Amino acid sequence: MSSGFGPAKGKDFATALGPWIATCDELDLHTLTMVARVDGEEWSRGSTASLTWKIEELVAYAACGETLWPGELLGSGTVGTGSGAEHGRSLQPGAVVELEISGLGVLRNRIGQPEPPGWLPEPRRSSTAR
Repeated sequence: MSSGFGPAKGKDFATALGPWIATCDELDLHTLTMVARVDGEEWSRGSTASLTWKIEELVAYAACGETLWPGELLGSGTVGTGSGAEHGRSLQPGAVVELEISGLGVLRNRIGQPEPPGWLPEPRRSSTAR
């Protein structure tokens, strides 16, 4: 993910699911209300109606040049104004994050402590530097 925003096939970490999973025929994918709360305070409210790309377009994009298998998980990213970065806010360890989608329920997680940085190689000196 070079920019971290926009269509990308690159994030396979920090994925949480639930509390329920539904099939496309069980919900109207174009009118789902989404709410994000941190420690009970509403940070964002939006709808799938505001997504730049329809869900079926995201699936078609993901399938370009790749095989999608039954059971694969695809994420649409945040709904407009659904990212704390858009509000100049960031999550802190211990914060309780709730993501609610109409018809599906509330996914609730507590932010943990970051892992200590691991080993990194020392940068090589340039052969032209003296």
